[in-house]
Amino acid sequence: MTKLTSAESLITVAIVEDDAAVRSSLRQILRTASDVRCVAEYSNAEDAIRNWPQSPPQVAILDINLPGMSGVECVRRLVEKSPGTQFMMLTVYDHNDAIFDSLAAGAHGYLVKPARAVELMTAVRDVHSGGAPMTSNIARRVVQAFKRPVANGPRAGMETLSEREAEALDLLAQGYLYKEIAVRMGVSYHTIHSHVRHIYEKLHVRSRAQAVAMYHRRA
Repeated sequence: MTKLTSAESLITVAIVEDDAAVRSSLRQILRTASDVRCVAEYSNAEDAIRNWPQSPPQVAILDINLPGMSGVECVRRLVEKSPGTQFMMLTVYDHNDAIFDSLAAGAHGYLVKPARAVELMTAVRDVHSGGAPMTSNIARRVVQAFKRPVANGPRAGMETLSEREAEALDLLAQGYLYKEIAVRMGVSYHTIHSHVRHIYEKLHVRSRAQAVAMYHRRA
């Protein structure tokens, strides 16, 4: 395996999966990529929360059906503990409650097992770059959910966004990655992260998927 010259170019990943065989398979897949490094593995949510790395991973892959605390609740806790981490669910569950509970908790992507190695690695890189990777049937359900009426009004919180934040959210809704948005807006990658953080705070959401859902529900 080719070694990278700079540790900063590595995508660091943590795995939270109770099935030892699946966890081993995920680890082996991650090891095949020169730009990815698995830095932590946990067999349950409680262990992950208790022993989360002091230098948080950039991406975390979690199962939903964990023993004890669920993967959804684990994400909700870890989002507070590790706001810079991009959380991606990898699970056998593809029903609406599991999908939207995960996204509401702060997950940024959702893949259904079994995920092929190429699909998994593409998703890891995508979520790290600001994307929201989902298998096609999951994405379709999310799009359908955008059409549902919102009790608090379609523009709840939208009016608080600055002009530049609104522009960034518009580009997020079109599917652009953070780096692409930075180029289109003529600002730095760091500035886009700052805009997105402010968008999350003002809209009271925890993930790109939630922010985009609110955008599509606007008047």
